[in-house]
Amino acid sequence: MVRTSIFHVFCTLKRIMGKNCSRFFEKRNKYRRVKASAFSHSMDLRTMTQSLVTLAEDNMAFFSSQGPGETARRLSNVFAGVREQALGLEPTLGQLLGVAHHFDLDTETPANGYRSLVHTARCCLAHLLHKSRYVASNRRSIFFRASHNLAEMEAYLAALTQLRALSYYAQRLLAINRPGVLFFEGDEGLTADFLQEYVTLHKGCFYGRCLGFQFTPAIRPFLQTLSIGLVSFGEHYKRNETGLSVTASSLFTGGRFAIDPELRGAEFERIIQNLDVHFWKAFWNITEIEVLSSLANMASTTVRVSRLLSLPPEAFEMPLTSDPKLTVTISPPLAHTGPGPVLARLISYDLREGQDSKALNSLVKSEGPRLELRPRPQQAPRSRALVIHIHGGGFVAQTSKSHEPYLKTWAQELGVPIISIDYSLAPEAPFPRALEECFFAYCWAVKHCDLLGSTGERICLAGDSAGGNLCITVSLRAAAYGVRVPDGIMAAYPVTTLQPSVSPSRLLSLMDPLLPLSVLSKCVSAYSGTETEDHSDSDQKALGVMGLVQRDTSLFFRDLRLGASSWLNSFLELSGRKPQKTSAPTAEAVRPQESMRRSVSEAALAQPESLLNTDSLKTLTITDLSFKGNSETSDTPEMSLSMETLGPSTPSDVNFFLRPENSQEEAEAKDDLGTMDRGPRVRAAFPEGFRPRRSSQGILRMPLYSSPIVKNPFMSPLLAPDSMLKTLPPVHMVACALDPMLDDSVMFARRLRDLGQPVTLNVVEDLPHGFLSLAALCRETRQAAELCVQRIRLVLTPPSTPLI
Repeated sequence: MVRTSIFHVFCTLKRIMGKNCSRFFEKRNKYRRVKASAFSHSMDLRTMTQSLVTLAEDNMAFFSSQGPGETARRLSNVFAGVREQALGLEPTLGQLLGVAHHFDLDTETPANGYRSLVHTARCCLAHLLHKSRYVASNRRSIFFRASHNLAEMEAYLAALTQLRALSYYAQRLLAINRPGVLFFEGDEGLTADFLQEYVTLHKGCFYGRCLGFQFTPAIRPFLQTLSIGLVSFGEHYKRNETGLSVTASSLFTGGRFAIDPELRGAEFERIIQNLDVHFWKAFWNITEIEVLSSLANMASTTVRVSRLLSLPPEAFEMPLTSDPKLTVTISPPLAHTGPGPVLARLISYDLREGQDSKALNSLVKSEGPRLELRPRPQQAPRSRALVIHIHGGGFVAQTSKSHEPYLKTWAQELGVPIISIDYSLAPEAPFPRALEECFFAYCWAVKHCDLLGSTGERICLAGDSAGGNLCITVSLRAAAYGVRVPDGIMAAYPVTTLQPSVSPSRLLSLMDPLLPLSVLSKCVSAYSGTETEDHSDSDQKALGVMGLVQRDTSLFFRDLRLGASSWLNSFLELSGRKPQKTSAPTAEAVRPQESMRRSVSEAALAQPESLLNTDSLKTLTITDLSFKGNSETSDTPEMSLSMETLGPSTPSDVNFFLRPENSQEEAEAKDDLGTMDRGPRVRAAFPEGFRPRRSSQGILRMPLYSSPIVKNPFMSPLLAPDSMLKTLPPVHMVACALDPMLDDSVMFARRLRDLGQPVTLNVVEDLPHGFLSLAALCRETRQAAELCVQRIRLVLTPPSTPLI
């Protein structure tokens, strides 16, 4: 009742004051954002720290003299804490910044996880500096809100404390890893210890008042509404499992979470650490509710063609690039569920020749062509180019419908048809089902490009996040089959290794609202087939929250006034882990074959040299692969115990992360670590007297420590041997500086650059993972999306033709 009254009063004042009210608040907020940003970029780290320490000491002395009041005492303590943490953090950040340039791709691309971590800490220091100046200037005023400023200072002090812990972890990575290597190179047990220690850190402080402080200010309101929706959704999700119903409108109201940031942060931490992958699948698919997707389509570019196709599961022949007179059979996807159709969405700004043919219309599903609002008296000729798109969503969620708004913009700006593949999702369809379907759809599109409105002279594979991973692996598979590879790849913030290896950028998953480490682990478990969750209540989960939401959609409009928000397109990606030393496959390791069926195409990949002489169907046991202990490993490095591996390779080809035995770097790392036991090594990275804050949610189980399948090059292309990577076409990656997956792009680009492969890497600043789905949100996301379009245009433009 009180909140409703306040809302009506605000609306009344706004009507009275007219546009002046909106302009005033907009200018004030913009001024504050610009001012805080100016602090961060105009000061060097030491000057910023010294200024903050001086202000903290001044404020501490002032509030210490204000008597025995609780608020004054806490304010004095919080400024004392700021002083302590800033002085302790500055030397470590200075060291990281001093060596960060050694990990860049080149001088024109100054980006890696160390730089990102320093930048994030600078943002936190800049906010504390700005807030400390505000307190020093207004603490004597009668309008000074002591409790509000205290809560904000305490929240950012907690964030600064955790960032200091992350800086010590990054410092430990510098001591252990080889020069220039971003991913953790410790032994298997130390990797496990590192991750188990890391996941016990407190995270809730980053999801309350401090949510998204590291991103551009225009992103923060979206992240706030997203977090409110997430915790409300999670609350109703748990209640639904006990039989309570939930309406669509209730999922869009934050209630107490909207007015209590600390409560929201604690609930956010509980959700990301405890709820299963089915929750995240339901939450990320919320944008595909008919009402919401219709609203998104109304606000997006109008195109002439947007229809869902069902590609029949029928084998066909493709010519070999080495000799077009010879062909290879492209079999339909078979893994796990057997042959089945593959869905793909055709999007075209203009109606082109072939797109209304009987052959194509016979493939259209019931969704059919969209309503056309622009008259087109005649067909346009076929385009010379075609874009084949693979969507992201952590391999577990979303379809082309979620990504349709920006794909329509692409279709208009590029002037070419786009076909977006709807692959089957994990955990119901784990690896390699998605890869098989994407490869099948890619080959079908290349063979039948005339039906899609293209001559196929230039073909670009484009995808984001998990889709970027699949774009790379589909190209590797096309090369292994000897069929046409795309003319180029545009991968936006791709994940290139699915192993839970620690890297400087992946340390940022502690605070990332879209890619928390525990969520990444759940998605990788689902995709790799090592998920071990309880499915006893499968019927109830089959209905789940989404079924109830669809049932109660009509109630959404009735309750729209309760606060429908725009948390529509959040993303996730994946995490991976470092390669482990494994022995060659033994009969016992690959013996039982019940849980995962392997297709003819996968058998073909096992021996690319004799592609046309494949054996009969073989199988793979995910359960056996996921729980192999270190006792079954040996000193012989191999890519994987999986039979997906592309035949024999040398250890140097396979083990990109593993350094040679008894190397000088390893000896130096061991000397640096001293004689400490494996367990305490990570804790010993903290100086005496410093203790980070620990999570109250218990220890998170990391299920992928000993799953060899995640080292398969068709799952983690960063681990592919040189001979495979040399078959890739030009790769253009667009990454985010503050993305936990940044180091995936940097290291993959470095591998390709070292092999002489054409590769570009552009890194956008201050944006989160998944910015493509936020393209319409602000100027920064629009510019980043336009950069992706430019990379695609570079692929679609023949080398001899100048770019327009």
